Amino acid sequence: MSENSESPAPAAGRGGRGWTRRLYDWVLHWADTPYGAPALFALAVVESSFFPIPPDPLLLALGISKPKKAVWYAALCTVGSVLGGAIGYMIGYFFIESVGMTIIEIYGLAAKYGMIKELYQQWNAVVVLVAGVSPIPYKVFTIAAGAFQVSFFTFILASIVGRGVRFFAEGLVIYWYGERIRGFMERYMSYISWAFAIMLVGGFVAVKFLLR
Repeated sequence: MSENSESPAPAAGRGGRGWTRRLYDWVLHWADTPYGAPALFALAVVESSFFPIPPDPLLLALGISKPKKAVWYAALCTVGSVLGGAIGYMIGYFFIESVGMTIIEIYGLAAKYGMIKELYQQWNAVVVLVAGVSPIPYKVFTIAAGAFQVSFFTFILASIVGRGVRFFAEGLVIYWYGERIRGFMERYMSYISWAFAIMLVGGFVAVKFLLR
């Protein structure tokens, strides 16, 4: 990324920046290293199983730096995310009472666990697909899928579709329009990362609001 990507963050992020902003900064710094692609894959894996920060900002940063590789980055991100989802599923299947519930409690959704179970009983893998596309906390639903013993094959298919739609949509936009929007993206990357941070928080709020 160019020097223009170092634009100042919005006013809300100045001063005593919280842990979310610091994590986003740490994630985005990998785009300026030779290890951007491995970092994207690793981030996609851990985000689907326990880590709070989504891989989208790093995917966008890497794609903008090399638009012709944006689809490759999207594929890498999708594979990593599906693998991470499988890990989350296994955590829920084998370790829900210990590791799984600890992760769910960290995200403040333990009280909604019973309602998530009802969603799976009613909609099954559709829940995984929606969680994969939307900004709601995907890792909570991958863990819950294992705990409620959703068919693993169906779970993987739903993960591939949901995550694939999300990441390939981003990758294809950059592939087709990357050269035209490169300046805008680099100039406002900090604002874009903040938008994802807001979506992240909004996803948790949405789950708590909808599962009342």
